[in-house]
Amino acid sequence: MLVGTLDYGDVRVATSTMGYKHKTLDREGVRTRACGAEFLLKIIPHVDGTPRICELVEYYLEDITVKGAWTGPGALSLMPHALAPVAELPILDIVSAAGTSLPTSRSVSARSSMITCGSG
Repeated sequence: MLVGTLDYGDVRVATSTMGYKHKTLDREGVRTRACGAEFLLKIIPHVDGTPRICELVEYYLEDITVKGAWTGPGALSLMPHALAPVAELPILDIVSAAGTSLPTSRSVSARSSMITCGSG
């Protein structure tokens, strides 16, 4: 079983589990999906802690070698926390859980868009 955890300081706020190597996936299909566009939201705060700059970054992984890919049953547990409210996320269902052995990427290309947030 694979276990992932998210801690806020010393307090656990999320735990996920997935069956390890439960069912093999097509490596070429996984590589094709991994080479598609990926997105990352970067938030740069103002001096008072409010969001000042939100940057949506689009990037592509290239030259990926997938050594193995699997799917399996998965579960997610979210614990309430006043300062890390991940338990309030509207998660209705876990559609699929997939894992890959460490893919290697020789290069990453990125494109970003900058958006101003708040009363700036």
